[in-house]
Amino acid sequence: MLSHILTFIFFLLIGLEIRHGLEKPKDVILPAICAFGGMLAPAIIFISLNPDSPAWAVSMPTDVALALGALSLLGKRIKPEVRFFLLTLAIADDFFSLVVIGMFFKSELRLESFIYTLGAAAIGYLLPYPTQLIKVLSPVVTFFIIPVYIIINLLAQLDFSQATSAVSLSIIAARVVGKVLGISLTAWLLVNITSLKYPRNVQLTDIIGIGFLSGMGLTVSMVIAEITVKSDVELSQVRMGLFIAALISGLLGLLWLKRSPVAR
Repeated sequence: MLSHILTFIFFLLIGLEIRHGLEKPKDVILPAICAFGGMLAPAIIFISLNPDSPAWAVSMPTDVALALGALSLLGKRIKPEVRFFLLTLAIADDFFSLVVIGMFFKSELRLESFIYTLGAAAIGYLLPYPTQLIKVLSPVVTFFIIPVYIIINLLAQLDFSQATSAVSLSIIAARVVGKVLGISLTAWLLVNITSLKYPRNVQLTDIIGIGFLSGMGLTVSMVIAEITVKSDVELSQVRMGLFIAALISGLLGLLWLKRSPVAR
């Protein structure tokens, strides 16, 4: 019950952030399309490595709070425009993840699951005063809800014997490699073959770092896993893959972005 309440509040915030992001459509076009590329590439990698597993959608979402939390460790070195790009990309990523749940897993989406995922996001999208609500809910979600959710649904149930299973390794490869390839390659192609430009003070090297950090996905991915994966053993393998992928992606992202020029 506690897990469902935490999930409901988390997706409520996602709905608010999606609405807030859509208020600046010109600024979200490039990161939103990059988010789609950053979901497609991991899914392709996972399905190529493990075509019989229903856990392919687990490889796609990015956790806004985790990625931004890791980014904040670099302090003033990070340019505000880079943080905004990551925030917008992660929000778009979560939106597309909701679409995936609704399109591909509607038969597995029980009423209860619908209420605390898609339903909560829809309510958040419709609520008035989104900016003010985001300011209130964001720290609550970042510093309380996500840590508690991860402890309850991930860390307390980790089985390190599953670290080398096919599902775990597929998730690690899909998230660590697929995210950065999908996001950075999509950005490069869009800027070179369309009229879209990189945002001010954001370069392709910054987007590569953002791509690495986007491999951090625990909360939304675990919600998707609980909806789509029926086997307890496979769910344990998913947890292990997500945990390892988040550690590797976070470390690579921080090391990469640490090389970037300090923001002025």
